[in-house]
Amino acid sequence: MTTTRFLNPKTIALPPGNGYTHVVEATGPGRTIYIAGQLGLGLDDRIVGEPGDFRTQAKQAFENLREALQAVGADFKDVVKVNNYLVDIKHLPLLREMRNAYFNMAAPPASTTLAISAFAREGALFEIDAIAVLPA
Repeated sequence: MTTTRFLNPKTIALPPGNGYTHVVEATGPGRTIYIAGQLGLGLDDRIVGEPGDFRTQAKQAFENLREALQAVGADFKDVVKVNNYLVDIKHLPLLREMRNAYFNMAAPPASTTLAISAFAREGALFEIDAIAVLPA
C-alpha cells in the first residue's frame, strides 16, 4: 500500500493561503504518473475561448488534466506535484481560485508557479503539468 504524507516544515514559511504543500512524500509500492503540460485546448486542438480569456483557458486546462488523470484511474486527490505556467502573473489570484476548486485543499499538492514570456502555442495563456502517485 502506498502512503502519502503532506508536510509543511515549521522551519519554512507557510505557503500563502495554505495553497500548496512544501513537501509531499510517497512511500510503498505504487505507480507514479507523469502528465505533460496541459493547455486550454479543445478536442479540435484549438485554444478555447476568446483571445485573452484566461478563465476559459485555465478551466479547460484543468479539465484536460482531469481527463489525463482519469485515463490511468486517478483523480486530483492523487496529484502530489503541479507546475503552473502563466504569461501574465496578474492572473495568479484567478489561478488560485480555480486550483482550489479542483484540488483537495486540506492536502494540496506541492506546487510551483512561473510567469513566462510565451508558450509554443500562440495565444496560450496558461499551462499545468502534474505528477500523481497511485497504489500498485
